[in-house]
Amino acid sequence: MKKRTVTAIVVGACVATSVVTAGALAAAGPGDAGEGSVFSAALGDLPGKRLTVLRVKYPPGGKSPAHKHAGDVFAYVLSGQVRSENSATGAARVYGTGESFFEPAGSTHLVSENASATEPAAFLAFFVADDGATLTTKAR
Repeated sequence: MKKRTVTAIVVGACVATSVVTAGALAAAGPGDAGEGSVFSAALGDLPGKRLTVLRVKYPPGGKSPAHKHAGDVFAYVLSGQVRSENSATGAARVYGTGESFFEPAGSTHLVSENASATEPAAFLAFFVADDGATLTTKAR
C-alpha cells in the first residue's frame, strides 16, 4: 500500500476518533482537563511510526510562535475559534468548534492562535510521526 494511501486511512481514522474524543472532553468541566497527551500508540502497519494525540488549549488572545511538526498533523477544534496558517495549505483561516485542518509533513505552521481576545479555545492535534520524534520544533 502506498504511503499516501496509508496516511489518508490514518487521517480518516483520526476524524472518527476525534468525534468520540471531543464529546468526552467537552463533557469535562472547566479545570478537569489540562494540556498535554491524550493518546499515543505505535502504528503496527507502519513500522517505526506512532500516532500521538495532544490537547492544546489557548487562553483568550493566546498563540504559539511559528513552528514545524514531525510528520503529518490533523487538528480538530473542540471549542472556541482557532486561527491557523500553514506554509503548504494557504492563507490564514479561522476554524470554529467542530471544524478541522491538516498540516502536511515538512510544512511550517506560520500562525496558530486563539481568534478571540475574550474566550478560550481548544483543539486536538493528531500526529503521525516517527516513533520517538520531537513533535514540535521552532521554525527557523
